[in-house]
Amino acid sequence: MKTLLITGFEPFLHFKKNPTMEIIKELDGQVIGDWKIAGRIMEVDFNKSGDQVIGFYEEVMPDAVISLGLAGGRTHITPERIAINCNDGEKDNSGYAPSGEKIAEDGPDGIFSTLPVSGMVQRLHEHGYPASISNSAGTYLCNHVMYRMLYHLQKEGRNIPSGFIHIPASHDMAVESRRLPSWSQADLNAAIRLCVEAL
Repeated sequence: MKTLLITGFEPFLHFKKNPTMEIIKELDGQVIGDWKIAGRIMEVDFNKSGDQVIGFYEEVMPDAVISLGLAGGRTHITPERIAINCNDGEKDNSGYAPSGEKIAEDGPDGIFSTLPVSGMVQRLHEHGYPASISNSAGTYLCNHVMYRMLYHLQKEGRNIPSGFIHIPASHDMAVESRRLPSWSQADLNAAIRLCVEAL
């Protein structure tokens, strides 16, 4: 059986919860199709998260990697098409706010996901879930982790599926913000299961 590493993040910025943590708790240790899931949680820290995802990869030695992140305000499940070599954005949980610095000085400007992003979107549509490919993972921790993992695999010469999926907020988060679109946690969990099946 093949192993899939799925990562999520702790809460960050003004959000008191992060539904990716709940997905990891739900899926860790489960078997979905041909995949045994190894779930891990990362810190929202520019100086730690990239090393953490690579550390989890080296610990698990998976056959595929999917990292998950919260995109508060999005209405769809959005597999990311590309990560860019740039750190920028608001303060992370340690208080650090980068300003356009490179993630890897010797790295390419962008690296495309090796996940079947179109297949994931199609499978989600078949089950009635709003989904679309995103062409920007931003410049915050989600993009950072996606880039670091893809670049590590590129340097290793290991061609396995790897990439990032952004998810909307959960309903309990939207209770605190009337302007935040949301999904039930059960639907978020089910949607990521479908993405795994699309592998």
